[in-house]
Amino acid sequence: MTMAEDGSRNMPLPIDAAKRGYNLFLLVVAGLGGLLYGMDIGLIGGALPYLQATSPLTAAQLSIVVAAVLLGAVFSTMFAGMLADWMGRKPLMILSGLTFVVSIPMIALSHGYSPLLVGRLLEGVSAGLIGVVVPLYLAECLAASDRGKGTGVFQWLPTSSMVFAALLGIYFSYHVAAVAKTGDASALFAYKDQAWRHLFWVSLPPGILFILGCLLVTESPRWLFKRGKKQQAHAALLRSRTEQQAAVELEEMEESQRKASTLSSSGKKIQDSLLRRKYVVPFLLACIILFCNTATGVNSLIGYNTSILLQGGLSDLHAHWGYVVFTSMNFLLTIVGMALVDRKGRKFLLILGTSGIIVSMVGVGILFLRTEKVSVDARTQVQAMISPSQELTLPFNRDEAAQLLAAQGDAGKRIDAGRASLAIIYSYGDFTAATSFVRSDDPAARPIEITRASCVPANKVLALFKNPLGNLDAAQTAPLKIEKALVGQVPDSSHGWLVALGLFLFMAFYAVGPGVCVWLALSELMPTRIRSNGMSIALVINQLVSTTLAGIFLPFVSKNGYSSMFFLFAGFTVVYFIVAAFFLPETKGKTLEEIEAHFEGSAAFD
Repeated sequence: MTMAEDGSRNMPLPIDAAKRGYNLFLLVVAGLGGLLYGMDIGLIGGALPYLQATSPLTAAQLSIVVAAVLLGAVFSTMFAGMLADWMGRKPLMILSGLTFVVSIPMIALSHGYSPLLVGRLLEGVSAGLIGVVVPLYLAECLAASDRGKGTGVFQWLPTSSMVFAALLGIYFSYHVAAVAKTGDASALFAYKDQAWRHLFWVSLPPGILFILGCLLVTESPRWLFKRGKKQQAHAALLRSRTEQQAAVELEEMEESQRKASTLSSSGKKIQDSLLRRKYVVPFLLACIILFCNTATGVNSLIGYNTSILLQGGLSDLHAHWGYVVFTSMNFLLTIVGMALVDRKGRKFLLILGTSGIIVSMVGVGILFLRTEKVSVDARTQVQAMISPSQELTLPFNRDEAAQLLAAQGDAGKRIDAGRASLAIIYSYGDFTAATSFVRSDDPAARPIEITRASCVPANKVLALFKNPLGNLDAAQTAPLKIEKALVGQVPDSSHGWLVALGLFLFMAFYAVGPGVCVWLALSELMPTRIRSNGMSIALVINQLVSTTLAGIFLPFVSKNGYSSMFFLFAGFTVVYFIVAAFFLPETKGKTLEEIEAHFEGSAAFD
């Protein structure tokens, strides 16, 4: 092979306008995939306050609705790689887009818990498939000169779509404020009910465009070649490459196939135990890092951001503006982190990011702790309101708040009835549930509704998950018991902006550190032999943690306060900091072989 021929492998050759246009089209399709991936996670943040205000769902049900996307992604991620190999990259992308498009009407038209939950699960299934198959497709279809650009587009678009979702929330928030000025509570309720539905409808056109885009691209040339379709693989390469580039890449595929056939025909197998240090140590590091990366609370803080700011003291409009700033910080600081990661190193940015997260989470936790100390327990008064059918319907307005606070004597005088909040923890037998926080200054808020169905599982399977030791039969007839009825003070707007500042700092440090570094560091940590399976296991752990935290968020804060949740996030991040600072090697500038040798103990990094 001549030097010119060898150079052709690494030097991009000029291509005509049609091929440049097709490469650009691939980037657009990748961008739409990233847009859908971000919308799956980001839309609920702006929609949740309106859904919470207009639906009869309990805190536990609302948390499950938020977590359902993450749970759906867990299941689809487990099988996405296998499906991509079986049916092809292009059909799986089309399937993921169709799943997204089907999920939106199910969510937006739902009038009950079950259809809303199923729609969110389908949305999560779509997110899991997109998160695996689109980067895989890009890596196999784009030329080397465009591969980094394509991956960057897919990484940035989810953060930009979260900003877009936040701006949509602002649009509806202004209209909510305008309707609220009319003083018509029923009109305000109706508009809020439509607002969260419209937020989901707006995401439908990008889903349709993604499907249309996927129909117009070719199948992955690598997948076609593996299936023995060499002519089709060559034709697919020619859509984005010159004849010379396509020939070189096809030759490389054939050479790789010949090497694999030679190794297989020799009948020799390399005995390399998976229990060796070079496999076990990086795998455990990967699992711990991915666990802690999600345990910082990032997905919960995205999903519940507006609700947190509302409870922190901001108005509906200001809380939605806070969400816009929060998502914008994610978008902008991700770009900064990507610019620094190869200059400062993965370890430095992870240490910087986790340090900032710890400080910001402790700060927000202290802010909420100061206000939560003022709350009083009105469970005796609320217990007396229970109907003979062992149910409770309680409209929590200024007058009701004043009556509950008056019964608390001097302690109740510290709380303004016009800016009070109420959350009730209740039980039927061995099963406990909690309501969401309701504010007395929200004229469109639904009454608190407590029924046996909102607490007691419908069957023994669900009962096993909720309380393995609980007696389901006894709970079916047990009386309603109010465990706590916490009436608290909704802080003023200055407190709310301090909470917002703490969340902004959290997002800035997360984006510049863990948000950018975690996937890059983990892909470098994993040895080649276990990379695909090891990363799949670590990713499932990551998504299970995210699902669990999102699922318990509202019931946990109803029972223990927002401060406890933020301190929990800070505690997990301390573990993250220790691992990054003392156990994680710096992989910047190291080859994969050098990293493997380091974990085997035969090489040390400078």
